[in-house]
Amino acid sequence: MNKALKIALSAIMLAQFIKIPIKYVRTGRWEWTTFFETGGMPSSHSAGVSALATFIAIKRGFRTIDFALSSIFGLIVMYDAQGVRRQTGEITLAVNDLAEKLDKLEGKPDENVHDKIEKRLKERLGHQPEEVIGGALFGVLLGIMGILFFPKTRKYDWLEKL
Repeated sequence: MNKALKIALSAIMLAQFIKIPIKYVRTGRWEWTTFFETGGMPSSHSAGVSALATFIAIKRGFRTIDFALSSIFGLIVMYDAQGVRRQTGEITLAVNDLAEKLDKLEGKPDENVHDKIEKRLKERLGHQPEEVIGGALFGVLLGIMGILFFPKTRKYDWLEKL
């Protein structure tokens, strides 16, 4: 696996892991399943694409087509993470709320059934703008650290040729 891919995937994994203590600070509960959830601070989408673009910029230069491609790809991913996916989450909130209102109109007792139903649509899909920016800054930092602290070693070059 090439170094750029390793750094980008590491940024995604670390961003997901960081969400766990952040959620603990906010709620007072350790929720390890947070690692597998979408949304939240920092955006792992932004962290991954920013780490990749940063690595390419430092390694290949800002004037290369590699950097141009990774930057445009990154901007699209970040826009989607905070735009389209966030809107989808807000629509999901409205659909879930509508289901609860229909139950009330039908005269069913309010037993918070919708909070317990597995079929309730997932509401947290996208990111707030600050979560995207936080992920992007985290990714830039990890891209720089990947270059500085993990220089390429020649010991296992034969593995990369497989």
